[in-house]
Amino acid sequence: MIVRKATFLQSNTKVDKLPAGNKPEYAFIGRSNVGKSSLINMLTNKRQLAKTSSTPGKTITINHYVINDEWYLVDLPGYGFAQRSKKDREAWKVMLDDYIKNRKNLISMFVLVDSRIEPQKIDLEFINHLGELQMPFTIIFTKVDKIKDAELQRNLQVYKDKLAEEWEEIPQIIVTSSEKEVGKDDVLNLIEGFNQELKNVSF
Repeated sequence: MIVRKATFLQSNTKVDKLPAGNKPEYAFIGRSNVGKSSLINMLTNKRQLAKTSSTPGKTITINHYVINDEWYLVDLPGYGFAQRSKKDREAWKVMLDDYIKNRKNLISMFVLVDSRIEPQKIDLEFINHLGELQMPFTIIFTKVDKIKDAELQRNLQVYKDKLAEEWEEIPQIIVTSSEKEVGKDDVLNLIEGFNQELKNVSF
């Protein structure tokens, strides 16, 4: 897939006020500072489409982008931001569950994890939660340019072993680097495959 057009549409915190669900939708989520904004900018060929920040938890809204006038890319609020209050974290969870359960045109989610570190409890809990909600998803390993290949392969195996404790079938994993544009085609081609399957589906 070639991204020829990527346009910011809106930010919102209310699921019932999101854009009309008349296009396939793909949502990106991960812990704060995992590289989500950089990945979105890389996928869409726009350096400033999604705002990056060194302040964890900056993105607290559901941000919609229209890609090629054909599908929605959604930037979801990062989780695990310790600076926010327990009340805010609970409100985030309620909003997110509402979004996943009720956004009928949400086709799949992409869960971003940092390739450089060991499996984090908060990531694994979220991945398992998506399984409970029966929400299709793909795991994206970010920042693979910042570690050696041998270390990456070792970390991938550790992650797969950890997932195997809960999953009969290991979820799909794509390795990426926003700086080197590694994995760009893998992510976009996966989305294109979904879109082709949904060509005659009305939302």
